[in-house]
Amino acid sequence: MQGADFWADKEKAQGLLKELHDLKARAEGAGAWERGGAVLSIVAGAGGDDAEDFARMLLEMYRKYCERQGWSMRMLHENRNDHGGYRNVSTEIAGAGAYGTLKNEYGVHRLVRQSPFNANQKRQTSFVLVEVLPVLAQVSHIELDEKDLDITVARSSGPGGQNVNKRETAVRVVHTPTGLSAHVDGERTQGANKEKALAILTAKLLRKLEEERKDKISDLSSGQKIEWGNQIRSYVLHPYKLVKDHRTDVEVRDAEGVLEGNIEPFLHNKEKIG
Repeated sequence: MQGADFWADKEKAQGLLKELHDLKARAEGAGAWERGGAVLSIVAGAGGDDAEDFARMLLEMYRKYCERQGWSMRMLHENRNDHGGYRNVSTEIAGAGAYGTLKNEYGVHRLVRQSPFNANQKRQTSFVLVEVLPVLAQVSHIELDEKDLDITVARSSGPGGQNVNKRETAVRVVHTPTGLSAHVDGERTQGANKEKALAILTAKLLRKLEEERKDKISDLSSGQKIEWGNQIRSYVLHPYKLVKDHRTDVEVRDAEGVLEGNIEPFLHNKEKIG
């Protein structure tokens, strides 16, 4: 029975690998995602005002890195608090190889520092999710059934001058079977916002499918399942200064420099990242 189980598991793994390969092939060929732009989203988690301020810090970190690469970044959606922090924010990065360079930034980032929002300046730990998705020029390779989509519109807070508040141009699309969603209000028309939201939602679905297949293959091969929610990187500003990537063990003591966009040491050490 053990022999039969082994060959059955091997066939399942091979089938899953073929599905993953076919999925990538439909996205304009292998490597197409890596060569294109990226949608970078940052969502504040546990930590209250500190987490939302950490989201702002990370946005600035990535903005400065992109500027040095000659890439452009434009806002797709933002939800700010009263302190200049972000509850959530989504941007699009245009530049050759942006997704391939930044894709492994996807995950939970952790900040430890003396809180500027606490009168006693107590040490505070906060968490932020960084989400990196490919920009898909076409979405025809994966079909979204309209009955599975919950599309709502609202007045936009994005560009558009005096007329922007008079029209419902912001679009939020929810894929009801999975709960995945995309919210875009940075374009000038409802149609453009809807198109961008659908493209982002498609990218999220593709990534979800890819991760599910990786998990299943990992289960068959080693019995270990990838767990989401654990931090991939810690930024410690107190009582000492250190930025450490927990996947590669890369450490940088110039924490301020990292937050100024000097993230190359983490991007160029991917050996231990799955």
